[in-house]
Amino acid sequence: MNVIQKIGLGSTFTGLVILMSILFVGNFSVKMDRIDPYITINQYQQLSSELEHLEHHLYDNAFQLSNEITTIYNNKNEQLKKAEKWNEVMWGSSQDFALTVLRNNSSNILIINNIYLFILTIGLIFLGGLLFIFSYLFYPKQSGRKFVNNVSESGFNRDAYGLILGLFLILFYIVLYWFPSYLINWILLVDPLSMALSGNQASQWFLYGLLYTLTIIVMGIRMLIKYRHNKYQLLRTGSVMFFQTSFAFLIPEILIRFDKPYMDFKNMWPLDYDFFFSWQLDTYLQNGTLGMFMLVWGVALFAVGVPIFTYFFGKRWYCSWVCGCGGLAETAGDAFRHLSSKTQKSWKIERISIYSVLVFTIVMTMATLYSRFSESYMFLGFETASIQKTYGFLIGSMFAGVIGTGFYPILGNRSWCRFGCPLAAYIGFVQRFKSRFRITTNGGQCISCGNCSTQCEMGIDVRAYAQLGENIVRESCVGCGVCADVCPRGVLKLENGPEQGRINNNPIIIGNDSISINLDSENY
Repeated sequence: MNVIQKIGLGSTFTGLVILMSILFVGNFSVKMDRIDPYITINQYQQLSSELEHLEHHLYDNAFQLSNEITTIYNNKNEQLKKAEKWNEVMWGSSQDFALTVLRNNSSNILIINNIYLFILTIGLIFLGGLLFIFSYLFYPKQSGRKFVNNVSESGFNRDAYGLILGLFLILFYIVLYWFPSYLINWILLVDPLSMALSGNQASQWFLYGLLYTLTIIVMGIRMLIKYRHNKYQLLRTGSVMFFQTSFAFLIPEILIRFDKPYMDFKNMWPLDYDFFFSWQLDTYLQNGTLGMFMLVWGVALFAVGVPIFTYFFGKRWYCSWVCGCGGLAETAGDAFRHLSSKTQKSWKIERISIYSVLVFTIVMTMATLYSRFSESYMFLGFETASIQKTYGFLIGSMFAGVIGTGFYPILGNRSWCRFGCPLAAYIGFVQRFKSRFRITTNGGQCISCGNCSTQCEMGIDVRAYAQLGENIVRESCVGCGVCADVCPRGVLKLENGPEQGRINNNPIIIGNDSISINLDSENY
């Protein structure tokens, strides 16, 4: 480890220690006059007397006050439900309410010095990451296979360091989804940036979006340096960095500033599973021409855009060039790509799992639209709201977030894309049966080194196809191109060609294009 790497690592570690420490500092005390403007009339009527009892208490951290507020909120709701006073029940989240109270009752140093603390925490973390990454520029300009060392590096091979990192990510996602009020001090850190972009106070989702985007930018720079010899890798990495920064982060925040609907124009159903929810449709329909454009755009993107783009470019046009989930997997998750299982059993689980999620998404969407147009709250004997809530918990939160990202150091960087993403299932189905994309192989040149299979993040046994000289046409392939990059003999090539002959069963190629034998079952 050289001097620059040590400085970068020290900077990142210092920023991370300060950031974690901030969660446990601060003084909080409840003052009803501070929260009156931010809560509903019903919430005030139901909770004011209970909250007034907390006014004389001073809390040393957010956890204590948050737990008391959520307990009061949930107990009151239970009382109202038992009494069947449904008009008085507070249907919002107790965590969201606690976050509102904490934000407006914090008297700690974060409110005054949030800009400086932002620099000392998030700033130091990502600056240190950049310093560590830029040190690789001093390495000779080598091909990607010379950097295939993550298989044995500490932290990237399911060792103790990797498991600690995985546990940290899992805990972060659990807190983010179900205990966001615990993150109030981190949210206060990014308030100035949120106010500058959208004119609103920061939420846990703004904090997450900022961290997500910065991670893709910093780790994207790592990819640009690592694969600086490969034009294809440079273009696709630059693409995911651009789409995440502009389409997923900046544009939606700027839209809010001008009092327009929030929308990530690159996201689409079925990944954007709440696109057809009533509140979302009402938002579009109530915002005039722009709202109608957003609605039409969202429908056209998955109904027309996916078949057309996938036909010409394969699954890679979205999963490797545009998607935010894929962007994080390709940048921050690159070092974990070798952890994906290549067994036949995993392939069988993959096909069952991912298409089950797609079916679940379709059923939930059908229930949503049926309830909207029929004004019925039931669908096939189930409450539509219950179906939506179940999907949001199991798929939207647990699978996509906790498992999809938290398990990078355990299952590899594409576990969500491979086993759970309904959009990946849809695009993959089109790629398999109606696309010009394939990865061609020259079996005669294959030396069975296994680099391609090891580095395939989607768990495809690429070597098995290469040994037979068989084209790789798989629903799961995202066309990242790393298999071709790490091949020392140039056996693999990403191509868009005619559909005819795209799927070639049982070919055997001997030598360097000298002899080609294709066993066609119709001739035997």
